[in-house]
Amino acid sequence: MSTNRIEQQNRLTIYLNSKTQKESEEESLQQPTNGQELKSTYFGRAKLFFRKYFLQGQLYSNEVCSDDDEEEVLEDVFNRYRKYIGFLLPCLFMQIMWWTLAFRYNFFRLFPTHYELPLTMVVGATVAGMTSEGGGAVAFPVMTLLLHIETEIARDFSLMVQSCGMTSAAFTILWMRIKLEWHAIILCTIGSTAGIIFGLEWLKNFEFFRLFVSIWFSFAISLYVLNTQKKRRTHSGIVKFNWWKALILFVAGFIGGLCSAFAGSGVDICAFSVLTLLFRLSEKVATPTSVVLMAANTCVGFFWRHLIMSEVSTLAWNYFTCSVPVVVLFAPLGSLLASHFHRLVLASFVYVLEGLALLGFLATGPEWRLIGIGSVIIFCSFFFFLAVSRIGYWLDETERKTTTKLNGKNCGQIKSKESKTIRFVIPEK
Repeated sequence: MSTNRIEQQNRLTIYLNSKTQKESEEESLQQPTNGQELKSTYFGRAKLFFRKYFLQGQLYSNEVCSDDDEEEVLEDVFNRYRKYIGFLLPCLFMQIMWWTLAFRYNFFRLFPTHYELPLTMVVGATVAGMTSEGGGAVAFPVMTLLLHIETEIARDFSLMVQSCGMTSAAFTILWMRIKLEWHAIILCTIGSTAGIIFGLEWLKNFEFFRLFVSIWFSFAISLYVLNTQKKRRTHSGIVKFNWWKALILFVAGFIGGLCSAFAGSGVDICAFSVLTLLFRLSEKVATPTSVVLMAANTCVGFFWRHLIMSEVSTLAWNYFTCSVPVVVLFAPLGSLLASHFHRLVLASFVYVLEGLALLGFLATGPEWRLIGIGSVIIFCSFFFFLAVSRIGYWLDETERKTTTKLNGKNCGQIKSKESKTIRFVIPEK
């Protein structure tokens, strides 16, 4: 009897435990989760929107290691505050150098007559560090359209000021170990070096630079159409890199170098268009890659214009002197801010900037001939970029199917090997 009572008590306790567990599960299902509570209010929706698009975080390379209890204190501090150290180091170095020279040579006398460009570069440097557009994309139209400065001087200033601002932003990106596409950096840098030298030496017609605005505006439209596709597949690097992809990157770098020779920037947006449309890279990887590319290209352009050609004007030097302390602060700040943003936010900056560039082109009152040519270029370039994006989609799907088939074959081979049994034949005595 005692054993029967014990069994009954055990069954009763099991039944009661299961009943309470079911009730608690039903209550938990009925109670809204934290995300559901946030979605139920306008403030909560805004909070979720801000988290998704402005606090997403950045893709990092595999070299970044997580905190470990056995790490040394100094290494632990570097890993924890890596972003802020990467922002402060280039800024402090450049600021110390500039202020030392400013007191020695009295740079402050230039500010009353050259204050326009430092104010402009507050926006330009932030844009340069945050997006695939260099600071020259802001400085060049302001100098040529608003200040009526010669295009050659505006081009030289853009190259000079980005050689400080973009290199500071590139240092921040490299220090933070943000994910980069190194194939594009190496090959586009080689191509852009040849392109910018060729453009500086032999291409002198600045009128047709305005037509490049039409090309990049059509690219912005194509990128917008591409991002309207829901759940678009993106990569953190070029998939199955080979010789023809290397050739495309070299050609893109060369064309971007020609654009930089005209306006002081261009290789960044040119490489960005190829990486996002053709190779389907995420904007979170393509944007910092374009910043590093532009930093290298501007250093080459500045070197060639000043030391080889010796044609940098005094006005460009004066504007450069006044703008350095601004760009070395706001360009790394832009890279730091962009590391938190969603890829669609970075893409939206491209839309806005290209739209403003087109409006700036129209505000100059160009001839009807240039407007007609620009309209034709926008129309043709739009379909060209759409074709490039379709080719990129086809390549991505082909590579995905090939990888799936190979994985299926490998799994089948492994299963067939595992299913084989070894038979022992025992001879009869």
